[in-house]
Amino acid sequence: KKEDAITFANSDEALINRFGFLLQSLFGIKKTKKYADGRLVVYSKTLILFLKHIGFRYDHKLTVPGYFYKLPKEEIMSFIRGYFDGDGTVAMVGKYPTPTLFSVSREFLQDLQALLQIKLKISSKINLHKTPKNSLYELSIRGHEGRLSFLKIGAANPKKMKKLELIRKFERIKDFQDVPYPSILVNEIKEKLPYKKYRNKDYYVYRAGNITKHALEVLHSLAKENEILTEGIKTEYALIMREDIGWEKIESKQYLGNQELYDFTVDKDSFIGGSYFFLHNSKFYGQSEENLRKIFEEAEKNAPSIIFIDEIDAIAPKRSEVHGEVERRVVSQMLTLMDGLKGRGKLIVIGATNIPDVLDPALRRPGRFDREIRIDAPDRDGRKEILQIHTRGMPLSKDCKLDELAEITYGYVGADLAALARESAMSALRRYLPEIDLEKPIPVEVLEKMEVTMDDFKNAHRGIEPSAMREFLIEVPQVSWEDIGGLDEAKQQLREAVEWPLTKPEVFKRMGITPPRGILLYGPPGTGKTLLAKAVASESSANFISIKGPEVMSKWVGESEKAVRELFKKARQVAPTIVFLDELDAIAPMRGSDTGTHVHDSVVNQLLTSIDGLESMEGVVVIGATNRPDIIDQGLLRPGRFDRLVLIHSPDKKARLEIFKIHTKNMPLDKDVDLKHLANVTESYTGADIEALCREAAMLAIREDDKSKKVTKAHFDKAMINVRASITENIIKFYQKLSETLGSGIAKKDKSEKDIQYM
Repeated sequence: KKEDAITFANSDEALINRFGFLLQSLFGIKKTKKYADGRLVVYSKTLILFLKHIGFRYDHKLTVPGYFYKLPKEEIMSFIRGYFDGDGTVAMVGKYPTPTLFSVSREFLQDLQALLQIKLKISSKINLHKTPKNSLYELSIRGHEGRLSFLKIGAANPKKMKKLELIRKFERIKDFQDVPYPSILVNEIKEKLPYKKYRNKDYYVYRAGNITKHALEVLHSLAKENEILTEGIKTEYALIMREDIGWEKIESKQYLGNQELYDFTVDKDSFIGGSYFFLHNSKFYGQSEENLRKIFEEAEKNAPSIIFIDEIDAIAPKRSEVHGEVERRVVSQMLTLMDGLKGRGKLIVIGATNIPDVLDPALRRPGRFDREIRIDAPDRDGRKEILQIHTRGMPLSKDCKLDELAEITYGYVGADLAALARESAMSALRRYLPEIDLEKPIPVEVLEKMEVTMDDFKNAHRGIEPSAMREFLIEVPQVSWEDIGGLDEAKQQLREAVEWPLTKPEVFKRMGITPPRGILLYGPPGTGKTLLAKAVASESSANFISIKGPEVMSKWVGESEKAVRELFKKARQVAPTIVFLDELDAIAPMRGSDTGTHVHDSVVNQLLTSIDGLESMEGVVVIGATNRPDIIDQGLLRPGRFDRLVLIHSPDKKARLEIFKIHTKNMPLDKDVDLKHLANVTESYTGADIEALCREAAMLAIREDDKSKKVTKAHFDKAMINVRASITENIIKFYQKLSETLGSGIAKKDKSEKDIQYM
């Protein structure tokens, strides 16, 4: 039928053929009609329905569907590239190669202009383009920086791509994009600087030509170098340089009477609708609410119905915490619609969010959302079931044990497990690629012997981290207990607190006790506290979160406590988890010691609540490390929080020998190097000192002869002159005294500063 026709028109024969090939390969459509004037027509009701479904209009008008604004940048670039190949050219504007797009529809080019500006940060201008036969509209890319950005989009057509490449060869200052005159910046330069300071730049200051982005950057650098930047200048500069705003000169003004006005009081990023049903800051006042009403009306007409609102937090945030009027109106409309639901039992509203705390409280009461169902990360049995679903069509080898995989995938959600199955299949496929000719069908014998092994799953597991942990997760270092010399007591305590609860949970249940919740490692700098935490993370199969004290602190009120709260929330979700708090004294000093904002007091209170509050901490172990346990709040040092306080002292002779062996195992030592002698003469050296000593000895050997293959005793003797022990007798006494007071539960800040000035 005629109404089911889709026409593709272009003078480029190669493009016409390409379109026909895509129709056949993607949609299986072989029957097309080709005309001499460059048109290719296809009749397909299925394709028409598909194009309507993804947002294209069913008429002769070109459109950019609204959901394009949510597509990945690469897909938007592909769309622009395709249109440029068909209806674009590289015009020489004033001897400057300028990408230009054509259309009979000004409205379409305006849509394209907005897409380029908002999503790709490329400014453009639309002009009338007259030809002998008819009139078109042209969209020209503006400014040298805009043309360079368009060059990244490129062209599939080799001739057009060759012309685009010319953009690199032409760069003139006046060809950069024009911007508004920075009056605040220029006036400040004129008032505060003598003429000789800007003599070479007076062309810009006295407005001899148009102000471009390049000129603005020159003037801004001048003000910055002479330290005359004010808040007004910074605000003006930031506004003019915004890449998502295109600037045009106002040529004339005309009164148009009463018109609907776009609400610029709402920030462009403050409102985004879920599932493409709502547009940010709808053009007409009240249109967002109308869109919402239409959905509910449609659902009621077609009852029984389910309305599923994904990412509901985007359209129903707390009204007290939003700045735009649009959000408040939409939340109010949502509340009204939820209260006025007709045909109870036949219309159900389901919302989904991963941040329920930001939803408006009025929406969470009975009568609106009556039930809240929390969907946590699956447990071991749940993970096994999900793995069975995703591997049921896979040729698994006999060594694949889904029970074992379920055991080691702590914190994985369904999407993570699906990715694990997919990546393991890809890992298996890579093994067979040398036997496959991609131009020919895969031989039956190769297909029959293809299988996914346990090693494939383990390879994939190393590259996939739990989704919930990605903002906190660090790469677990490959440090084993054998890499740490001495510290046997500390190692044993960590094994009991971390490894035993994971490997022997039945022992704790049988004895009717719970594992320790926290371990505090304290001692002089360089003794191996952080290294121990790295080793326990590597040796155990638990998830590992590492946070340094200063990373938690924020200048904004409530943000530090929120960071601690979120940290422990994530840890509970993906248990078993090790939470390592390095430099604990930075976030948990004694309450009352902060005479200013009391931020530290609030953070300490939040830490106390998180570790020993009402919520279960099963499967979560907290390890703290500090050089100053005497200034940590007493509430943290009692049983139930940090149950075990472990002094990491300087290594004894036996431990020093082990440390020397570790740091010289890959070092070519001369026969005259006696590690036992070195262990004897390095009294009070910490592990870090010994590592530095070994490194310095090797560097001395390299300085003498960069082809040297031996490190001798003489090198170590010289290195000991440069690398001194970092622990003194006073420091040892200080920590011994501190260990006694902590052991008796009466740790206090030592008032004698002489023993702790090394800190």
